[in-house]
Parts: sequence; C-alpha cells; structure tokens
Amino acid sequence: MATLDVASYGEATRGGTNNAQGLLLLDSSGALVIMDLYAKLVMDGYAYQIRAGTVTTPLVGDQPLAATAAEYCIDTASGKVIIPICQNISIRLGTGTLHEYAVKSVATASTAGTAFVLLPLNIGDTAATSTGRVAAAGGVTVTAELATTTRRHWSFSQAIAAGAYVADCYWEPLRPPRIAAGNCLYTQIAATTTGPSYYANMDVLELAPAQIGF
Repeated sequence: MATLDVASYGEATRGGTNNAQGLLLLDSSGALVIMDLYAKLVMDGYAYQIRAGTVTTPLVGDQPLAATAAEYCIDTASGKVIIPICQNISIRLGTGTLHEYAVKSVATASTAGTAFVLLPLNIGDTAATSTGRVAAAGGVTVTAELATTTRRHWSFSQAIAAGAYVADCYWEPLRPPRIAAGNCLYTQIAATTTGPSYYANMDVLELAPAQIGF
C-alpha cells in the first residue's frame, strides 16, 4: 500500500542541503517538534565562542579607538559563513571617558593578533574551521575602517567615566549579518585616557552556505 511520509524519528545528518529530502521532526512519543532555528543549530554542534578575559583577569581595551585596532575577531574560513548570534561585554572598570564599543565587519581577513581557537559551545564537538584572534589594547589588526567598505553592526558609546558602576553591553541581533568566506567580523572596545577593563564573549554559528540556502 502506498504511503506518504511526512515525519521521521531517529538520528539524522546534522544540518541540511538545498533540495535534499526533509521530513518533519518527531519526539519519541510521536509529537511534532518545533524549535528555534538557532537553538537547533547550537544543539547540532554548529555554534562556537570567542572570548576575552578570565576569572579576575580582565583585558584592558584600547585608548583611544583606532580605525585598524580591535580586541578580538573571527576570520571566516573558505567554504563557510559565520553568523553572530550574541555578544556580551561586561565592563569591570571604566575610568576613561568617551567610551566606544562596536561590532563591525570587512571583506578582508585580519593580519595580526594572538591566535584564538574558537570554542565549541557543546563541549567535545567538532572544531571550527574559521579562526579567531584576541589581543588587549587594540592588539588585533584589521583593515582600516572606511564608510564605503566597513559594515557597522552594533555600537555603544558613553561620554562620561563609568568608574566601578555596573556596565553591561549585550547584543543579540534580530537580523544578523552573514560574514562570508574571507571576511572578518571584529569587536572594538576603547575609551580615551584609560582603556576600559572588561570580560567579553561572542557566540557565532559556522555553517556551509548550502545548509540554510545561502
């Protein structure tokens, strides 16, 4: 007798490919599973983190902000796209003035800064192909910002010194950019006179373009 399969239960290949067969997902009781795309991609092992600062050892940002200086960045590997899903910057001490923090991207990879191996959000998952850099005081070198080539995705500014007051900057993009192969996604954290001390992390998805129709 002919059947019409509309759903399946069991292990499936992680991710997807355009025009490949795709059935609905059921749990073991037969109930339809519906979840956020990002949550599913995280669970499937496509999410990674770059971070700066540890325990009681924060990094100290740049002073002042410079066009080619960043605190950390991710360079997208060939055959991949990076999609930022959230970033948190926690300022531990902000005694300087004219604080400026931003997330930007350019079409060329970074050229200097201490290498950082992206951390899988699921411990034990496959390592990322894309590479990162982390260096305090603007120690990551990126292509100089130009209004015609640099994309500005998020920013925060504060004109006065924050001192030891609580300062937390969180970014969760509703419509995140796609950072294509060979491009660089970077974060700047700076102030005048004295750079802010901070802890930070950015979580991203690393995908093959075909997985979600790019």
